[in-house]
Amino acid sequence: MPESPRPPESPPPVKRNPSNAVVIGSAAAVVVAVVATGIAVSGSRDGAATPGPTVTVTEVAPADDAPAAAGHDTEPVAEESGDGVHGLTEAVSYENDVEVSLSKFSRGVSGDYASPANTPYAKFTIKIVNDSDAGVSADELSVNCAYGDEGKEGDAIFDEGLDGLPETRVLAGRSLSVVWACELPKDQEYLQVEVAPDYESETAVFTGHVK
Repeated sequence: MPESPRPPESPPPVKRNPSNAVVIGSAAAVVVAVVATGIAVSGSRDGAATPGPTVTVTEVAPADDAPAAAGHDTEPVAEESGDGVHGLTEAVSYENDVEVSLSKFSRGVSGDYASPANTPYAKFTIKIVNDSDAGVSADELSVNCAYGDEGKEGDAIFDEGLDGLPETRVLAGRSLSVVWACELPKDQEYLQVEVAPDYESETAVFTGHVK
């Protein structure tokens, strides 16, 4: 009987070099690191968020004394009345022992021959009490008026019975009353009157509403 052909011998197994495995593994790790670094750098340059497996956002709370953001509306703070601001009927004493007060407020309209003519006004009495040891010149009295929310100047009214300041002196221990009027339109109620008894004294401000 003829002999059967022998099956081909399988090639001997190839031995792997341990150093090759280490090099391949290290190269793979380097590639992964480079890819990860590239993603991080790209995200920082473009400024756009890149979806990833995990995203961690850290929010830093502003400090208590940090300035408010621009354009942030804050509630307004009410202005306080400082020294020298008084109600319309309060009496004010000056350092030279002179006292000034306003009273008898009323409304009216100036006549055709007044200055200014046909002008609505507020009339009141200015009383000067001199408790000092020296006389006070009444013609040194300063009176200025303003009205409305915008503080428009109110002209002094000169008309019959409204003759301005007398040219006299208020002697020590005496008093003097002067009738005065300032422009005040009919649709306005808020009135501010500034008074100084002489050239050296500070001005007192009287404010209020005239019905």
